[in-house]
Amino acid sequence: MEAIILFHSTNYAIWAQDLLKKNNITCKTIPVPRDLSSDCGYCVRTSPEDSNSAEELLKENDVEYDRVVVR
Repeated sequence: MEAIILFHSTNYAIWAQDLLKKNNITCKTIPVPRDLSSDCGYCVRTSPEDSNSAEELLKENDVEYDRVVVR
C-alpha cells in the first residue's frame, strides 16, 4: 500500500517533499497516476503509516494540498 498526496501545483509538491524529508518522513515526488488526477504533474508518495503525520505537518506549515489517497 501507499499514500499519495495530491497537489494543485508542482511547487507545492516539491515544497512538501522537502518539508517531509527534513522531518524524517520517508517520501518521494512521483508523477501523478492518471487514474487519480490530471491537475498537477507531480505528487508525493509516502507510506500509509506516515500519511497522518505528513498531513499534520503540511497543515502546520501552510502547504496547500488537494487530498491524500491511500491505495
